[in-house]
Amino acid sequence: MARPRQFDEDRVIGAAMDTFWRQGYEGTSTRDLCESTGLGPSSLYNTFGGKRQIYLRALERYYETATAEQLELLSGPGSSVDRLRALMAHAIDADVAAEGNDLRGCFAINAAIEVATLDPDVTKVVRRTFDRVEDAICTVVAAGQAAGEIRTDNDPRTLARQVQSSYYGLQVLGRVHRERNVLLATAHSTLESLRSR
Repeated sequence: MARPRQFDEDRVIGAAMDTFWRQGYEGTSTRDLCESTGLGPSSLYNTFGGKRQIYLRALERYYETATAEQLELLSGPGSSVDRLRALMAHAIDADVAAEGNDLRGCFAINAAIEVATLDPDVTKVVRRTFDRVEDAICTVVAAGQAAGEIRTDNDPRTLARQVQSSYYGLQVLGRVHRERNVLLATAHSTLESLRSR
């Protein structure tokens, strides 16, 4: 008879996600995962199947948690432009507040840059994350166009991709450029370009 698991799988995946997020896929060793999760190598691999499988589970967890947080900001109060601004400001503030080695950026962007070109399963999970955020931004843009807040010379999807590109770009820039006012000015410029004239 197999022994029951003596650990909280959700906690383990959360700890693994945090480790991969801080150190990257290549920078994370089995020892790092054991230290962060509190599991021995055999428990870790018998349960999850290997480092790659744990990484994929961590990306799924990010989709379930951080992406939900982004969607919540986009469905919050205020005008369409206010909600897009809240999304961008949240990302900027997270990067500016980070200290030392805790400057992690966006886990999905990190995965897209480091691993997605080499692993189709990682590409699939990251693409799902990006698509979900894009869809939510598109909904906000379409509402803004209907309300006369956002220009209508382009379709909502095109404008949503423009916003998303700026949003993700800010998160990459925030890894090395720590001046909040500069990052916010960039976000402001993007949002002003959307306004109806």
